[in-house]
Amino acid sequence: MSSPTIPYLRKTKTSSQLIVNGKPFLMLAAELHNSSLSDAEYMRTVWPNMKAMNINTLLGSVTWEMIEPVEGKFEFAELNKVILDARSHDLHLVLLWFGSFKNALSTYVPGWVKTDIKRFPRVHVSESGAVTRTEELLSPFNPRAWEADAKAFAALMRHLNEFDAKYSTVVMIQVENETGLLGDSRDRSKIANKLFKEAVPKELIQHLQAQGSSLHPEFHKRFPGFQTLTAGASTWEEAFGKGPDSDEMFMANAFSKYVGKVAEAGKREYPIPFYTNVWLNFDDPSQLDLQGLPTTVGGGATAGVYPSGGAIGRTMDLWKLNTPALDFISPDLYFHDYEEVCRQYTHQNQPLFIPEQRRDEKGVRRVWLAYGSYAAMGCSPFGIDSVLEIDSSVTRHYGLLGSISKILLEKQATSPEDVMGFYFDELSETTTEKTWTRTFGEFKVIIDRAFVFGKAGAGAGLIIHQGSGKFLLVGWGFNVSFKSTKAGATFTGILHAEEKTVDKDGKLRTARVMNGDETRSGEFFIMPNDDPDYGGFPIAVTIPARTMIAECTAYSVEEQEEYF
Repeated sequence: MSSPTIPYLRKTKTSSQLIVNGKPFLMLAAELHNSSLSDAEYMRTVWPNMKAMNINTLLGSVTWEMIEPVEGKFEFAELNKVILDARSHDLHLVLLWFGSFKNALSTYVPGWVKTDIKRFPRVHVSESGAVTRTEELLSPFNPRAWEADAKAFAALMRHLNEFDAKYSTVVMIQVENETGLLGDSRDRSKIANKLFKEAVPKELIQHLQAQGSSLHPEFHKRFPGFQTLTAGASTWEEAFGKGPDSDEMFMANAFSKYVGKVAEAGKREYPIPFYTNVWLNFDDPSQLDLQGLPTTVGGGATAGVYPSGGAIGRTMDLWKLNTPALDFISPDLYFHDYEEVCRQYTHQNQPLFIPEQRRDEKGVRRVWLAYGSYAAMGCSPFGIDSVLEIDSSVTRHYGLLGSISKILLEKQATSPEDVMGFYFDELSETTTEKTWTRTFGEFKVIIDRAFVFGKAGAGAGLIIHQGSGKFLLVGWGFNVSFKSTKAGATFTGILHAEEKTVDKDGKLRTARVMNGDETRSGEFFIMPNDDPDYGGFPIAVTIPARTMIAECTAYSVEEQEEYF
């Protein structure tokens, strides 16, 4: 019997929050390299660094070959050691099930699966000259493969229920990894070719048509005439067009059903939150944030260059239909427009979790946007165990986020519209300067890069509207100014400002009063960098960052004619 306090998702106003041990939990997460969690001895060199970097949750893989090296004989001894050590360091885990699929291949299945191609047939792809090639990828059309995977995954979840339910060390599960097919837009095996010529399942067409305007925007963009189809009378090509589009939807249906069967088997054993992750595609290279890197790192523009059949925007609603045991779908976000991907993966108010992203300063500062504007449950820089510097980007950002997590979680749950995250990258010849704005109550809030006489630095943070013109400011490297939305307002300024500290219970305490010079006489409030560049100006007019938390109150006046 499962514990009544196992991790679960609780619906909020526009999303969901992860509840651990009965309380909302903000994951300050990071992902290990793929092999790290397989060895408890190695992980004993890692745990202290993770704690020192202010991480509270680690993502790491559990592979099918690791727990079932011999069919029907399950081994959990090494995993148990890892879980116990994580628990002793007060760290949580998100386990990544590398079962049948990892990065659009089947490289983590046991040897007895790899070598038995009669029982577990492979996907075939076309090469030039119509020659087919066998891939190291299990066919998603083969029930024996998903049955074997589901059996192993169910055994894992049953074990976690027995071993960890009372402690909630493991808080979530990722089912498979970046599922799909590389090298071709669809499987060209005999069984796949036969099924491709058959009609699209009637229930699939009916479900998608019933969604109407709530279907994912990327689906509407790619298939604008879909509402006119007759359910049950259309082949894949008739429904979705000849070529890669119909191939991709065909593969998405197959892969999602497969993953759905595996997830369902595990959920029956231990119903903690489940998700799967996605290798992103791109339609327009200008949407990518490449910094001089080749466009190939962006995932790919055609199905088969990125994994065909994965849960990208236009296939997401199909995936959601076929995987009811998954609680949400997550993007692996490295080189795409960060905000656009956050929008796409909060589709229909599903919670946002970013299981893989860049671990450098540029990548980590973007988490403020996810946590602030999109109520993210967590973000997870990849390859964290090979970061040896304790004083890293992750340490600084997560330390500040952790200090205000109680306040942020409350706002995410009750009034997410009162929170806004943002960032500013280092200035360069290619930097496009951006002003972030949003209206809260009667004030338009304007956020710019922090002013200095020398070279302005990078920045990141969030603001929380507390009502009656009062705002909590968290972060560094930005200015905040206000403009009244009242038609009759003739002046808007800052009434009062204070630097804040946070005590061990997450409550704010007043430190320095910051009126006058620190608000430029009420014009704007500066959240400075650690070491502002004075540019040779002899007067130190900008103070360095200290607590990086402040509270200021905006006000406006409405003057009558007689005042002029």
